[in-house]
Formats: sequence, C-alpha cells, structure tokens
Amino acid sequence: MVGQQVRELVAGMQEAGRYEVQWDGRDSNGQLVASGFYLYRLQAGEQNAVKKMLFAK
Repeated sequence: MVGQQVRELVAGMQEAGRYEVQWDGRDSNGQLVASGFYLYRLQAGEQNAVKKMLFAK
C-alpha cells in the first residue's frame, strides 16, 4: 500500500439519509487503477471509518 489518495468520490456536507456511491476503478486523472486492495474512508460528523476493499478487473 502506497498511502496516496486515488480519487475523491464525494466531497462536502450531505443531508441526513442513505446514499450509494459507485467507483468505476479510475483515478483522479481518469486512468484505470491496478487490481488489488484499496482502503476507503467514510466520515460522518465526528465519526470516521476506514475499510478495505478488493478491486478486481
């Protein structure tokens, strides 16, 4: 794991509710990323969660 941000999918405040976001496997420059494990971070108010996902082409 390199520890670099790949892409930010949602920024800013959202109204309370349920949301779904899909990532197309591209970085901020539009390039496809390599298969492998990636970390993602969810933040809601003062709460943060970091989870691991597997991206496979």
